[in-house]
Amino acid sequence: MLLNHYTDMMAEAGCDEAGRGCLAGPVFAAAVILPGNYRNEFLNDSKKLSAKQRAHCRVIIENEALAWAVASVEPALIDEINILNASMLCMRLAIEKLKTVPEFLIIDGNRFTPYPGIPHQCIVKGDGKYLSIAAASILAKTWRDEFMEGLHKEFPLFGWDQNKGYPTKKHRNAIGEHGITRYHRKSFRLFEQIRLEI
Repeated sequence: MLLNHYTDMMAEAGCDEAGRGCLAGPVFAAAVILPGNYRNEFLNDSKKLSAKQRAHCRVIIENEALAWAVASVEPALIDEINILNASMLCMRLAIEKLKTVPEFLIIDGNRFTPYPGIPHQCIVKGDGKYLSIAAASILAKTWRDEFMEGLHKEFPLFGWDQNKGYPTKKHRNAIGEHGITRYHRKSFRLFEQIRLEI
């Protein structure tokens, strides 16, 4: 069972992102502040849950969190500032959207640009350790998946309803056959990887 990171009633936000390793679509991030004594046996790292379980948890989180917010950064900006910086920016944007200002941040991963006026701690694999980060991972993942399913209706050849923009064989083959869309990340390294592996 995952834990709360803190022991008092500090307003602490857990933050995580989704879509960092994709070839197409925005990167999404979420920030979640849970009640200090919150418990939920169903919350876990979004990657360990089925799509149905994530959808169920999303409803619970959005109803029971003290505050939550989701943000995204578009592919053009990802190409401009790189995916690491875009992921950190996306988390900052989510934090900015919170209706409650957090007193402390716990960030999934090992890097984060300090947010002005709010101390933070980076926690490797934090989405499998702490409830608020797990909740953020679920929101970021479900919101991004929903967005990519919408894009699939516009560009069905790439299978985004299934692969959500990740580099599956079908996705790579479709890029080789049909080229890229405005939703693809045109960063040189990603494009070179696609070209070589087709």
